[in-house]
Amino acid sequence: MSVVTRRTIVAGMAISAAGLSAPAEAQQPPAQSSKPPAPQPQPAQQPQTFGFEDVVKRAREIASAPHDASIPVLPEQLTKLDFDAWREIRFRADRALLGATGGRFRLQLFHLGHLFLRPVTINTVRDGVATPIPYSANLFDYGRAKFDKPLPVNLGFAGFRIHFPLNDPRNSDELLSFIGASYFRWLGRDQKYGLSARGLAINTGLLDNNEEFPFFREFWIDTPDANTDRVTIYALLDSPSVAGAYRFIFQPGPETPVDIEATLFPRKQITRLGMAPLTSMYFLGENDRHMNDRNKYDEFRTELHDSDGLMIRTDKDDWIWRPLHNPLIQEVDNFPVTNIKGFGLIQRDRNFANYQDIELNYEQRPSYWIEPQGNWGEGRIELIELATKDETFDNIIVAYVPNAPLDPGKPFTFSYRMRALHDGADLNTLGRTLNTFNAPAYALGSAEAAGHNTRRFMIDFVDGELAYYLNQPSAVEIVAGATNGKVLRKFLVPNPAIKGFRAMIDVEVSDTETTTMTCFLQTGRRRLTETWNYTWKIYNL
Repeated sequence: MSVVTRRTIVAGMAISAAGLSAPAEAQQPPAQSSKPPAPQPQPAQQPQTFGFEDVVKRAREIASAPHDASIPVLPEQLTKLDFDAWREIRFRADRALLGATGGRFRLQLFHLGHLFLRPVTINTVRDGVATPIPYSANLFDYGRAKFDKPLPVNLGFAGFRIHFPLNDPRNSDELLSFIGASYFRWLGRDQKYGLSARGLAINTGLLDNNEEFPFFREFWIDTPDANTDRVTIYALLDSPSVAGAYRFIFQPGPETPVDIEATLFPRKQITRLGMAPLTSMYFLGENDRHMNDRNKYDEFRTELHDSDGLMIRTDKDDWIWRPLHNPLIQEVDNFPVTNIKGFGLIQRDRNFANYQDIELNYEQRPSYWIEPQGNWGEGRIELIELATKDETFDNIIVAYVPNAPLDPGKPFTFSYRMRALHDGADLNTLGRTLNTFNAPAYALGSAEAAGHNTRRFMIDFVDGELAYYLNQPSAVEIVAGATNGKVLRKFLVPNPAIKGFRAMIDVEVSDTETTTMTCFLQTGRRRLTETWNYTWKIYNL
């Protein structure tokens, strides 16, 4: 499907012609009158208004045709731009759209070039009428990027961003952006960009590199008026396996919730579908400091990550915390769930001293928390951790993967809410994991290490009711387990510095399999903390 020949360009919505015909004359008109009957009033013609149903219809139409992945050939002067040169091309703020109705949202567009070579059609919707935004070179300030020839007048755009006075009513900040495949990201108050969300993921994490990247072909952005505190965005998704219609409703605020509804039309059976996927970066953290490979980097910053853990809320209201790590080779971890209540990637560590980066401000990165609307059935939360040697690579992927495949010709609809949290501390009232450390375990009563396959894991738990039990630690119990391993010993020590406890478990891990460990604190039969979940693998490289 060529972007030019198969895209929907909605310049206006047609007036309905489905009026009723005039009623027939009376069967026996009065004999004394030869005048024709008076014309009967026609029902008022109602204009059609653009909405989500139109995008659903369009998705159904393109799903019925073979997928066309062709991309128009762009001028070489755009394809050869490096990142710095492409970044020089900026939309002129005084040309921003959406402000004509007095609303506070402002729309700016991204120029094609560098890695962003697929044009997308971007429409605004006003009074129910959708109108495509035409490309014009005078919309942009090209900075140091100079071109020998004029760019084509039908060039198109790479994506868009929307600004809003998020942090200060006097100034407009970037609120959200959509650019590249189906990637998007947004901010809550006092946050800076970090991780990203995606519309859909297919075959993520397969070792044969056969991942499919669905992409948004076209967008429609409702024009908010002066009294509207939210913005609605419609998007048309396409890929070899599926086409889909999306609706996003963003409401700027401290956590900027976004409500998402999607209707998918599979072209073929999809057995590995990633719903509500997230992508993030984890390079260094306190639980990686034992790795000799990590210590070889000439780096003054001790932690480098956009997210440091995966949080899951099960249908039984169990809360799981899985610290992230940077493996030597790709690792995949699965958490079977039924009717999942929530999951997300969290940036829990908000201490600047652990990052020491005054430009990137990792402690201000948002956490994205996903709450499914309705029942998503049986499936799994899939966490993929890729090896990375620097902080420029997004090596963390998480998504919900349903057990049931999507069959061709059967529409599939789902919805969810996402929030841009800070550290997520208010998601529940349980104690939570603050730190995860590990070191060699020593044989009981000996100064000798117990062996290469025995490690000591130390988990600092804080908050909840833990401070209450500091004066009676005997009332608190460690509950720990290991799959493909064995818990040899466990110790609990009060940690007044954090007003919590440090749990220490010595685990004999497998030489050949990945060992999964769990740990939580309880008093009697009542849980005091979330469940810490962690994996360990011995590499024989």
